[in-house]
Amino acid sequence: MNFAEHFTPCDDIAMELAPYALGAVDDGSHDVSHLLRVWRNVQVISAQEGGDHRILAAATLLHDCVDISKDSPLRSSSSRMAAEKALGILSGLGWKKDTAGMVAHAIEAHSFSAGIEPKTLEAQILQDADRLDAIGYIGIARCFYVSGRLGRAIYDPHDPAASNRDLDDLTFAIDHFQTKLLRLSASFQTLTGSKLAAKRHETVQKFLRGLLLEVAADQNNI
Repeated sequence: MNFAEHFTPCDDIAMELAPYALGAVDDGSHDVSHLLRVWRNVQVISAQEGGDHRILAAATLLHDCVDISKDSPLRSSSSRMAAEKALGILSGLGWKKDTAGMVAHAIEAHSFSAGIEPKTLEAQILQDADRLDAIGYIGIARCFYVSGRLGRAIYDPHDPAASNRDLDDLTFAIDHFQTKLLRLSASFQTLTGSKLAAKRHETVQKFLRGLLLEVAADQNNI
């Protein structure tokens, strides 16, 4: 199965946008596998909630078309930059202005760090689909992958649970669970997304509890 066939019934859009979606992204947390997982999430949510599949497919394919490192000061602007780039791409391909604008809004609103309210159903679905990939087992894996790339420690050996210090996810990977991962499930937009998020939230909670018990077995600080 080629890349576009994964996006059936929107494989024609995938063929058209593949050159822009599959750029030189040196980040295993935002690679082809991530696109395919987000699209699967989109399909599951859309099957219950509705939404325009062509807008959703284009937004999924282009939502990470601008690659900004997690530790960059421009990170909170990455979704806006991706939306602007997507709008230019779609306009150049002859997409109608209103349709391209809906795709761009979904892309701009998907980001957690941007803090933009999704105003359309398609934007809500993309935001939920992308956030599902940040929690659960895959979210845990992605968290440690990114932290490793950025040279962050897994945890603070003196206070793993941050009981007597401020959380610092720029230094310790598991602090990111409390600063972001465990906050995500409360931010879902659709009923279907919320139900899926609740299950993945429990996975993250259970993992964090287990990890803290293991690393703090002889420290008595959790």
